[in-house]
This record gives sequence, structure tokens and C-alpha cells, in this order.
Amino acid sequence: MSNSLKIRTGLVLGCLVLALVSLGPTLFGSNLPDWWRKAFDPIHLGLDLQGGMHLVLGVDVDKAVESRLDTIVDQTEGLLREKDVIFKRVDRSSGERIVITVYDKEAGEQVDAIMADTFPSLETITLSAEGGYVQKNYRMSDNEIEEVRDYAVRQALETLRNRVDEFGVSEPTLQRQADNRILSQLPGIKDPQRAIDLLGKTALLEFKMVMEDVNPQDAIAGNIPPGGQLLYERNVDPRSGAVTETPLVVENKTILTGDLLSNAQVRIDTRFNDPYVAIDFNSVGAKRFDQITAANVGRRMAIVLDDTVYSAPVIRERISGGSAQVSGSFTEQEATDLAIVLRAGSLPAPVDILENRTVGPSLGQDSINQGVLSVLIGGLLVIVAMLIYYKLSGLVANFVLILNIVFIMAMLSIFGATLTLPGIAGIVLTIGMAVDANVLIFERIREEIRLGRTARAAMEAGFEKAKLTIIDANVTTLIAALVLFQFGTGPVKGFAVTLSVGILSSLFTAVVVSRLIFDLYLSRGKVDRLSI
Repeated sequence: MSNSLKIRTGLVLGCLVLALVSLGPTLFGSNLPDWWRKAFDPIHLGLDLQGGMHLVLGVDVDKAVESRLDTIVDQTEGLLREKDVIFKRVDRSSGERIVITVYDKEAGEQVDAIMADTFPSLETITLSAEGGYVQKNYRMSDNEIEEVRDYAVRQALETLRNRVDEFGVSEPTLQRQADNRILSQLPGIKDPQRAIDLLGKTALLEFKMVMEDVNPQDAIAGNIPPGGQLLYERNVDPRSGAVTETPLVVENKTILTGDLLSNAQVRIDTRFNDPYVAIDFNSVGAKRFDQITAANVGRRMAIVLDDTVYSAPVIRERISGGSAQVSGSFTEQEATDLAIVLRAGSLPAPVDILENRTVGPSLGQDSINQGVLSVLIGGLLVIVAMLIYYKLSGLVANFVLILNIVFIMAMLSIFGATLTLPGIAGIVLTIGMAVDANVLIFERIREEIRLGRTARAAMEAGFEKAKLTIIDANVTTLIAALVLFQFGTGPVKGFAVTLSVGILSSLFTAVVVSRLIFDLYLSRGKVDRLSI
């Protein structure tokens, strides 16, 4: 046996061993040693094969713009007080505007200077008078509004990705789509409603001071004092599980928000055996929390999540260290989900579920069965046709075809690709393409035999003449598959993955493995004819 033949034999056997080893976790799962399962992942199944959820979420970007304006209003009030500018009020108005009402033109000029220095992107609209007061109007520019909206979608995508990772979904898909939409595919989800609640929760955590001198019943009747807000405190009876709501009037101004958190963990209260969420602030939040508690000893501070008061404890003393807790008669799962969304961050704007499709595991298994059946039927028909038409050479083509499927599945495992139902269609198409390459080679060999060539000369000429045609056809198809993968989404991308992998495998098996088998057969001695 020549050195070239030995090298090619070693290469093919090495590829075959690697393929079988990589497919071990897929075929035998937990029966394999840990090091084996850690080295190679099993083939991941897509949403259409293992079941799960398909969600399309819409981000309310207009709310993000409103939140940005509210932040500017709060910052402006603080700046005006800091600079000793006397003003009547600062309001957010329609049309993405901020209206600052002052008492005279001199104060208006001071406001202009402060706003130009602090918020240079704001556009000054008009200077108007109302009842003797001077109003300064500022508007967010169109570019800034567009940036806020774009950032809201990108931040929502990242926040949702963090929540999904915390939730423990394997191989999730989260992609931004047009019209401020986000596509989320969660394979293998067992509790769809919990996933919906987790992804859709805004999780806006706020700390507000309670207005102790206001009667909540007056607020319910509509008599809410300026700067006040009527909320409801959530109470759960630990014995019956009944949920009641207690009215509470809090200051409209938020003194601390959840974006200053560094961590959130579920803890168990040893006194009552109830779960709660322990939160830690970052350095900025810890300093702010220390200042707030020092200035409000003896007052109640409401911990508000999505406009619901979960607890309103009395500040007994100054709290340093940047730690607090959110309690509210949670179940353990509620506490866990709250900790997840607080760690992942609050959404910058509300999200609405625009489309919700759930694929059951049984439907996924039916898809697998039908897909495997289609591969088996298609492969069997090809095998029978090749045996009848090309005799023993057809047997070589069939062996190479089986080897091709093994290599395709191995590459899906090695590259961590996801197998989908359209992906199975790509494998079926690849089977036909793999046989097509062998048909080209065999027909070339037949032509050479008709010209009176010897078996070896005909084989060598057949492979050499067909090789360029095979490579040209497969590379052209590979380019199309790569374009589909780059610009396609969902099913199209799944089809492109297996088609691309199948083309590479087909090229290797047709040009290298088939040639090796013929060379090994002819190297045994003098062979007068080929069964082709």
C-alpha cells in the first residue's frame, strides 16, 4: 500500500472515529462518562421538534420617551433648586415637551443658561406668558427621540435575554425584528404561563416615602394632595392565601429606583418561614440609600414594584451598607421570579405580547417521527435504485451515503447547531445531492470503459474529470446556502444550516471517501473489470 493511500485511509478513519465520538452524547446521553458529555454537546433540537414557546413581543417605545422626559423633569427641578432659581413648576407636556414656569424674564434667562449647559440636545421652542408668569418650552429633538426609542428596544432585548438565561432555558432564540418587535423562541418550556409572566413583567422597582398625614379614604374619594399618588399595598393571608389591598398615599417623587441594584437573592425569614427578596445596591445606590434613611428616620418608606406596594416598613434607624429586603407574603416561586427580574434589570418600557404560539412536546415528537420517516424512505429508495443500476459500485455509493449522514449529524453536534424540521428537509435534499455526485463519477467511469481503458485508468479518469464539475456545483449551492443563513430567520436559517453542512460532507465523501474505496479495491492486485 502506497504512503498516499495510507494517509488517506488514516484521514477517513480519523474523521469517522471523531464523528462517532461526537455523536455519543446524542445517542447514549447520561450513560456516558462526564468528561465525554462535557467535551461534546448532544444535537440540539429546535422549537418545532422538542416543543416550547414562540412569542412576538412589542416594545412600547413611546413610554420610554415619556420616562426620559420625566427623568429630565426631576433633574431640572433639582438643578433649579441647587442654583437658587425661583420657579413655580416644571411639567412634562404633550409633543415631547418640557414646560418650565417662572415668575419673570430674568429667571427665564437663568433657566435658558442652565438648560443649554445641562441638556444641550433640547430645542427651545417659544417664550410665552400665562397670567403674568413666564413659560419656557423645550422639546427633545427628533434625533434624540429616535435614539431613545432605539435604545429602549435594544435594552429590552438585553434584559429579556438576561431573564431567559436566569430562567434556565436551553438554546433560546431572541432576535430584534422590525416595528419595535422582539422574537422569542423558548424550546422545552414546561410552564408557558410562568414564562409569559416573567418576560412581560416591567419590574420597575421604586422607593417612595409614605404621606402619613393624608387619609387614604380621602384620596380614594379623589382628594389627592399635590405631589401625592394613591397606590395599594398587597397583603396575603398566610393561612387562606387570600390577597387583599390596602390603600396608601405616597409621594409622587421616586427617591430611589431599581436600576441601582447590584444583586437580588431569595432568602427565608426564620421567624415566619416566609421567603423574601434580599437586595444589594451598587456603590451609588448604597450611598443614596444611606442618605435617604438618615434623613427619614421614623417615617414609612414604600417599596413599590410596578405600581403595587409590596411593603411599607418604618425606618427605625440609618441603614448603611446598601442592603434592604422586599417582603410581601410571597410564595417561593414568586420570590424567585422577582429576584430573577430584579437581577436581570427592569425593562425600559412596557412590552406587550403580540403573538403567542405554544408547540406541545407530542407535536414535536410527531414532527421528529415524520422527519425520520421521510429520511428513511428517501434514503431507501435511493439505495435500491443505486444497487440496481450500478451493481457493486452502487453498494459503494450507498455506503458513502450512510457515512455522509453520519458526518452531517456529527458536524451539527460539533458546531452546536440546532436541528429543526426545515433542517431535516435540508438533510433529505443533501442525500439527493450526494448521490448526484456519485452518479456523475460513475457515468464518467462508464464512458472511459467504453473507450477501452483499463479498470484503474477508467476509475482515475472518471474521478478526475467529474471532480471539477462536482466542486463547481456544490460550491455554487453552498454560496446560496450561506446567503440564506446570513439573511434568513427561523425556518430558513435552520434549512440553510443543514444544507451548508451537508454540502461540505458530500464533497468530502464523494471526492475523497469514494475514491479511497475504489483505490483500496484496485490495490489488491490485477482487476480486469469494475461492476458498474
